[in-house]
Amino acid sequence: MNLRQTQKEATRRRVLDAARDLFETVGYEETTVREIASQAGVAVGSVFTCFSSKAEVLSQVMQERLDDLYGELDRVTPHLRGSTADRLSSIFALHFAFETRRTQLFLAHIAAAYSWRPGGSSIPYGRNPRLRGTILDCVAEGQERGDVDPALDLDMIVDMLMAAYAWNYRLAAWENAGPERMSANMEQQIALLARGFRPLAN
Repeated sequence: MNLRQTQKEATRRRVLDAARDLFETVGYEETTVREIASQAGVAVGSVFTCFSSKAEVLSQVMQERLDDLYGELDRVTPHLRGSTADRLSSIFALHFAFETRRTQLFLAHIAAAYSWRPGGSSIPYGRNPRLRGTILDCVAEGQERGDVDPALDLDMIVDMLMAAYAWNYRLAAWENAGPERMSANMEQQIALLARGFRPLAN
């Protein structure tokens, strides 16, 4: 990289670090681009040189964190055993354990998805191809093993699972629940959903 590129990358890094801390401590909606710039020690214009919007900053903050999560999932997933419901429970338990390290940041990510506008470069919760892909692969493999009905719409199953996963964060937001409790709740929800996606007996 030349000097200009190096400086831009350094600015980008400072903005992401400042935004991550502010989104976690102050909240996404409450944090302004001006505050991000001030904490990062850069001009407001420099933020917009690197990112098109605050939503894109949040999206990039979350994406960088997810790289660590999916590195862990890549190591664990090949060793998962049991039914599709068992494997899904393990995948979501890893997500809960990871995201509850910065619960407020993840809640901000979920909340921002409801004000997301198409056409931008940000990726809101629910549109992350890696998260959806991991769950979709698990359910598709369940079809191959015969414990998921081959006639069902896999995308619909994924949508229901992701909705349940996001809704479980209410326990963290309202009751300060930890990953163990949320994982146990999710396991019960998966068991209930599994009754609907198992093949019907002949």
